Amino acid sequence: VQLQASGGGSVQAGDSLKLSCAASGGIFSTYAMGWFRQVPGKERELVAGINRFGGFKSYADSVSGRFTISRDNVKNTVSLQMNSLKSEDTAVYYCAAGTTYGSNTILKVDREYDYWGQGTLVTVSS
Repeated sequence: VQLQASGGGSVQAGDSLKLSCAASGGIFSTYAMGWFRQVPGKERELVAGINRFGGFKSYADSVSGRFTISRDNVKNTVSLQMNSLKSEDTAVYYCAAGTTYGSNTILKVDREYDYWGQGTLVTVSS
């Protein structure tokens, strides 16, 4: 499956931004999806994960209450709504897809994901 992320940009602290990821070439509903982010010199971290059908979600503590992950299995997209952005949210954000047979499974480790988008840069200025 191919993943194309979009929506990054430069914003001020407190602003909102929505990232989108379009999937093609596979059966989207067979994949758990996730958004990761990475800052130079640091490990990639899971920001949010969602199960195959969207009923189960998981968030990093640092974004819980501010970010919302969602998916549309008809449009084959996964989104990340980011509100109340902080300077520490500055990173390259990646969407990822992982094959799972469990319909309620959320994948929480990057090695569990099989496919990755190209990354989109989010810069938050304080």
